[in-house]
Amino acid sequence: MAKITRKVAAKKPAAPKKTAQAKPASKSPKAAKPKSIKAKASKPWTPAEIHEVFSRFRKANPEPKGELEHLNPFTLLVAVVLSAQATDAGVNKATRPLFEIADTPQKMLDLGEERLRDHIKTIGLYRTKAKNVIALSAKLLSDFGGEVPRTRAEIESLPGAGRKTANVVLNMAFGEHTMAVDTHVFRVGNRTGIAPGKTPLEVELGLEKVIPSEFMLHAHHWLILHGRYTCLARKPRCEVCLINDLCRWPEKTVV
Repeated sequence: MAKITRKVAAKKPAAPKKTAQAKPASKSPKAAKPKSIKAKASKPWTPAEIHEVFSRFRKANPEPKGELEHLNPFTLLVAVVLSAQATDAGVNKATRPLFEIADTPQKMLDLGEERLRDHIKTIGLYRTKAKNVIALSAKLLSDFGGEVPRTRAEIESLPGAGRKTANVVLNMAFGEHTMAVDTHVFRVGNRTGIAPGKTPLEVELGLEKVIPSEFMLHAHHWLILHGRYTCLARKPRCEVCLINDLCRWPEKTVV
């Protein structure tokens, strides 16, 4: 029998795949410039408005008092140094019995650092603060005759005392027209727009520039109390605020 052979049909070469041709870029209109997101600056306070604000504070509280308890300039200085990163109430609780036995630099030095720590151990950073209070007591005795000095530079030279401490002591102990800027005053100055600033010093200088002299003796107390009890950090009480009609804060809850 003859062998039968089959011819295998040759495979046709595969057609080349069509490659997608890039479409010519269509001309698009010029992109619009992004709108500025910078908040519109608030309208500056007028001298008449500033006067009105502090007139209202004075009428509501003619003789505001600092909430740190003290007996004399020295105990005030110590209380302010101890109040850093602590509440006034917490400091007062610790200093009431302390000042009964150590109300002068010499008595504080005689008490000693270890016993002082026992008195103030409920206050934050009490070890460092005890060390500073003993050191400043020694410096007051050696450099200032045991008296609290009456200039900012001299007070700032004392261990544990900074610009805010000096301003509080100068104002409360000696009646100087200083502006102590703590967290409350810093917030009120910026939030209301009375004296905006990025640093406490900027706010301090701004407030001193705009507040009339007749209000400066009590101004920092009014602002501290306003920030502590009304212009709160998280939930400001705009509905009971004495100056809500003048305040420049865009998020205030009353108009």
